[in-house]
Amino acid sequence: MSFIHLIGFGLKVGQLVLMLCYSFLTVISLNSFINDAQMKPNKSGKIWMKFVEMFSGKSSKIHHYYQYIVSSKFRKTWWRKLLILWIASGTILSLCIFWYLRSQALEKRKETLANMCDERARMLQDQFNVSMNHVQAMSILISTFHHAKNPSAIDQETFAKYTERTAFERPLTSGVAYAVRVLHSEREQFEKQQGWTIKKMTSVNKDKYNPEELEPSPIQPEYAPVIFAQDTVAHVISLDMLTGKEDRENVLRARELGKGVLTAPLALIKSNRLGVILTFAVYKRDLPSNATPEERIEATDGYLGGVFDIESLVEKLLQQLASKQTIYVNVFDTTNISNPISMYGIDALDTGLEHVSPLNFGDPSRKHEMRCRFKQKQPWQILAISTFSGILVITLLVGYIFYATGNRIAQVEDDYQEMSELKKRAEAADVAKSEFLATVSHEIRTPMNGVLGMLDMLMDTVLDVTQQDYVRTAQASGKALVSLINAVLDQAKIESGKLELEAVRFDLREILDDVLSLFSGKSQEKGIELAVYISAKVPETLIGDPGRFRQIITNLMGNSIKFTERGHIFVTVHLLEEVMESIDVETEPSSKDTLSGLPVADRNRSWEGFRPAASTSDSITLIISVEDTGVGIPLDAQPKIFTPFMQVGPSIYRLHGGTGIGLSISKCLVNLMNGEIGFDSVPQIGSTFTFTAVFSNPNEQQINGQLKPKSISEFCNMQAVLVDPRHVRAEVSRYHIERLGMHVEVVSSLPNMLLMLTSRSQTVHVVLIEEEVWDQDLNNPAVFLYKLRNLDLDTPPKLFLLTNSISGSRQNNISSPTVITKPLRVSMLAASLQRAMGDKKIKGRNGEIPKLSLSKLLVGRKILVVDDNNVNLRVAAGALKKYGAEVVCADNGRKAISLLTPPHAFDACFMDIQMPEMDGFEATRTIRKVEQDVNNRIQHGSVLLQDYANNSNWHVPILAMTADVIQATHEQCLKSGMDGYVSKPFEANQLYQEVSRFFL
Repeated sequence: MSFIHLIGFGLKVGQLVLMLCYSFLTVISLNSFINDAQMKPNKSGKIWMKFVEMFSGKSSKIHHYYQYIVSSKFRKTWWRKLLILWIASGTILSLCIFWYLRSQALEKRKETLANMCDERARMLQDQFNVSMNHVQAMSILISTFHHAKNPSAIDQETFAKYTERTAFERPLTSGVAYAVRVLHSEREQFEKQQGWTIKKMTSVNKDKYNPEELEPSPIQPEYAPVIFAQDTVAHVISLDMLTGKEDRENVLRARELGKGVLTAPLALIKSNRLGVILTFAVYKRDLPSNATPEERIEATDGYLGGVFDIESLVEKLLQQLASKQTIYVNVFDTTNISNPISMYGIDALDTGLEHVSPLNFGDPSRKHEMRCRFKQKQPWQILAISTFSGILVITLLVGYIFYATGNRIAQVEDDYQEMSELKKRAEAADVAKSEFLATVSHEIRTPMNGVLGMLDMLMDTVLDVTQQDYVRTAQASGKALVSLINAVLDQAKIESGKLELEAVRFDLREILDDVLSLFSGKSQEKGIELAVYISAKVPETLIGDPGRFRQIITNLMGNSIKFTERGHIFVTVHLLEEVMESIDVETEPSSKDTLSGLPVADRNRSWEGFRPAASTSDSITLIISVEDTGVGIPLDAQPKIFTPFMQVGPSIYRLHGGTGIGLSISKCLVNLMNGEIGFDSVPQIGSTFTFTAVFSNPNEQQINGQLKPKSISEFCNMQAVLVDPRHVRAEVSRYHIERLGMHVEVVSSLPNMLLMLTSRSQTVHVVLIEEEVWDQDLNNPAVFLYKLRNLDLDTPPKLFLLTNSISGSRQNNISSPTVITKPLRVSMLAASLQRAMGDKKIKGRNGEIPKLSLSKLLVGRKILVVDDNNVNLRVAAGALKKYGAEVVCADNGRKAISLLTPPHAFDACFMDIQMPEMDGFEATRTIRKVEQDVNNRIQHGSVLLQDYANNSNWHVPILAMTADVIQATHEQCLKSGMDGYVSKPFEANQLYQEVSRFFL
């Protein structure tokens, strides 16, 4: 049985379980619903019966089988036996599979151990062979350069240096030594020549070893004293190899066989560690391969031995392997199989498996092997246990299904109740976060509504300049706190995936004009250029979420305003395909091509990697860039710039404030708009943030066609001249002036402007001059004005000076034109032109065109405000009374029901949600129920229409005043019968805008 077969068996068992479950539920459904249908043969019962018949047709055989097995007779005789047989069969099968998987795992473990052990044995054997070949080569070297040369070309110093430098070619040897063959008759002369006495080999302690204290070698027919040795084994010089038992046997076998031979494991001199010695005989001349042992003995000149410290050498070898720590390795000399000698390793606990790998070290008379064991016992077989448990569980589950089928409806109902309870708990856990956010939002927004409302009412009183400054500061701080709350709640919505976008019509240019108005004061205080340019190919109206789009732009421009002290902030909007087509022909911008003349970050790098344009007739993709000349973003902070609550550093927070979540929220909003966002920033130069967003195109206009902007009729076809030497800035000013319907000509200097006025046949109505040009080109403005008046013009043009800062604005006098303070917006520009050209009706704050008076729609309207918070009542009442409304207050839902029970004279109602006794939801539902009841009674004629103010359709607009801004609260407002909502803290115009739409 393979694992594939096991999976197939599991699928079949699962299919059987599903079929039995379906049959069980079908029978229950048939019994319960057929009984209901017989008692009440209505339409729904017939539909259910048809539905069950359609899906139960394919399992009719199982259904009949079920009816058979649950019969009383079968249940009494075979039920228990069948259940026991099923469980026993499943248990046996699961045990068989468990045994199979366990044996497979054991075989794999054995194979893994064998591979690891064979690998180590092969590495040890290969490196031993390399060392052995090099020792044999050295024997030939000594024969050639020591015995065949007279005088010898080798001495101890030469031998030591050579062996030290070639040690890397013998990775397993700890030293090499050469012993010369000396006959007894030659001993005396040899000792005189060498200057030392031939010593007897004796095993001594490492710390007490002293060659001078060794005994002379006893008299014997021949000797094998060591004359050359590697520095690591230099202590063996003068020792007679024939005086050691193992060494003597090794030397004699080596010269008889003519091959390398190994000793049995022995204690090495001085170190007293376990090792072996590989010995090669050195002959006087080349011998034939069939030379007799006597010939070999006769031709022997000496013996070259390689010393192997087994423990340290095997340990070094195993350290080269990454998996060294997973197994135990033991090396044995098994020449005497009844008493093997341990050469390396420790006596470890038996872990169940052992693998033996033979080792061949080139000496056929000696046998070696490597034994390997895992350090840890075999782990639990998770696959086998889980498979066994799974099959056993399936078996018990199927048996339980048979058993549950006999108990039928009662058990199913209990399970259903239990699952319903679990579902409620899960839903309650999911709602817990939303309830927490709603509570926190309500508890903070309610007092903030009172604070901001009272401050707004305070501004309507008589205050001196200092008091007005204090109030404005308090209002700004309160609004900053509300903005922080909104940002945190937005982040929570994003994390929970509950943030949704609207799809409404909006004017993109109006949105950006509003944002410019929001930051105009700050930019004028700093004296920086703030401008917006929208391509003419971008449609006038789009379908999307204007609030969230405004939020993205506000976040990006807010950051730019905070970190920019000079230069400009420039917002551009184009179609994505329009920008992509121009990339190939663009060159790198210079400082002269920027809005303020200062260098900027490369905006092309800010959209690298964006997807190509995918605009259709129904949708378009916009690309929006926000460019500034601020301090830029440090390189180390750029990778985490979109991380929530990320600040570049503590000093940034202390200097500029903020929470660090604006960019994170903007990135998420851009993703919801199917767009992308990126940036490029150069420290001390500035930053450019670019994002794309997909919107619907309601008018299905040709994207590549020129779209004519809206224009104000009184400025249509008027001629204007703009004096500005900087191309980008001139194009921005031209864009805003042409929105009024004017024709614009651009010149670079005042002399050119005078020349144009004299050469043109058409009348120029307006001349707009950049303050930079006015200050640089004119040493005496009065002279220029005199020249302008002396031109032969029917109607002299009106002069306007464009400036960035409030401090730079000069008072209008005889030598100075009318000042227009940037940023330019169409409403502000129109108001300034109208005022300067003699229209006295234009009045409004900041020079903008005022809207229709708000009080007209609410004059005489009777409005009910319901809130348990007295401060909120005063704020709402005061705001509505400003617009001429008659306001009545109530502090709980029961009073609201009493006041709004028809007939009544109220035109609208603002209802708080969270109130004692009765909340706003319940009060609204009750009011709607009463209104519906009255309307039904009027329609049926049970009451007189005159008794209800001749109104046959009572429905008073009820607007929620809620401090909860989560989507669930808004949906609950609409479900309870409310017509809209206003989020706390609110301003006067918010109340007006919501309620006035019912009176248009």
